[in-house]
Amino acid sequence: MPLDPLLLEILACPEDKGPLLYFEDEDTLYNPRLRRRYHIRDGIPVMLIDEAETVGEDEHERLRARAKTEGIEPNFDPDVPVSGVAAKREATPPADGEPAE
Repeated sequence: MPLDPLLLEILACPEDKGPLLYFEDEDTLYNPRLRRRYHIRDGIPVMLIDEAETVGEDEHERLRARAKTEGIEPNFDPDVPVSGVAAKREATPPADGEPAE
């Protein structure tokens, strides 16, 4: 089950707050900076540092090569200060009956 694109847009590594690579068919999110893999169980990303798997050199190189070959990009650009989700929220006024933020 693929992750919802809006959820994927806001997920970040809980340790370094950076972007992740999403390997849909492996049900994983991968942080190549820390060599840490976060598993997705029943469609839910397990973003707990203690539950993450640190991968060895061979697996790190496999994941990097696969991302490059398949065009798998980080899930967000860390240099863009406002995410698309936040921008949409800021640009959309609250509906009638909803409290303003």
